[in-house]
Amino acid sequence: MESLESDYVFVYSSLREGFRRGEYNYISSYFRFVSKAKVKGLLSDLGNNPVATPTSENYFIKGELYKINNKDEFSYAIGQLDDYEGVKPEADEKALYKREIATIYKDDGNEVPAWIYWYQGNVKGKPLIESGDVMEYVNSKNDGY
Repeated sequence: MESLESDYVFVYSSLREGFRRGEYNYISSYFRFVSKAKVKGLLSDLGNNPVATPTSENYFIKGELYKINNKDEFSYAIGQLDDYEGVKPEADEKALYKREIATIYKDDGNEVPAWIYWYQGNVKGKPLIESGDVMEYVNSKNDGY
């Protein structure tokens, strides 16, 4: 599915509505909420933030699916998200995330191709977040995020 384009973005962490951070205000100004959804992947805890890595196994990450409000603004809006996620780092830095198309499973059972940001660093030996839900995990740690 990587060769497909999509007007959708799947978010699983700080861009989700429940976090009510400034980043959510940004995404909600360019994208509209479609549904709760999930994607095949693993969440790992790096200590300061949970990160997602893809898997072909039956592990899922819970999140939210959004669709661009105005297709003419998609390149700008996704570019801003790329900057936020560090997809295009400075010359002396390594990209921590990569944006790819993934199959997203909506709550109604339908599948949608959507952009997601996958972590590119090493998660070996890091704690796995079994629930697949960043918000639930952060709330259970009661640290805030």
